[in-house]
Amino acid sequence: MQQVQIESFNIIGIAIRTTNENGQAATDIPKLWDAFLSNALLSKIPSKIDGTIYSLYTEYESDHTKPYTTILGCKVEHLDEIPEGMVGKSFKGGKYLKLTANGNLTEGLVANQWYQIWDMDLDRRYTVDFEAYGEKTQNPQEAQVDFFIAIE
Repeated sequence: MQQVQIESFNIIGIAIRTTNENGQAATDIPKLWDAFLSNALLSKIPSKIDGTIYSLYTEYESDHTKPYTTILGCKVEHLDEIPEGMVGKSFKGGKYLKLTANGNLTEGLVANQWYQIWDMDLDRRYTVDFEAYGEKTQNPQEAQVDFFIAIE
């Protein structure tokens, strides 16, 4: 776990409004991933900075127990061209806590890390939190996923 400074960034991708209540996000977010991958959206995002896929959590109504928006997409240079059916958003940077999880993506690696984060005593901002899926996630059985949590 380390504290890092994240610069402002833009993202283009697809979004869904969900909640952790009654396990709804556990249904909604995999469907979002399925739509992203099965429609080859990575190749349709213009002005990508790189091939890293980001799963962002933003527009929190309160904390992680209330509704929020999940955006699955890529960081982009600008928001001049947003493909139909996608969203484009700008986010301010700030102070973040970076955590890294290693393991099998198909065995709940990401969900288990979030359960641990929710149990931590962190001074969270609930502005935008995200996971980064880069080169080290190419092998789902031996993946490394970075988590970024906005803190005060």
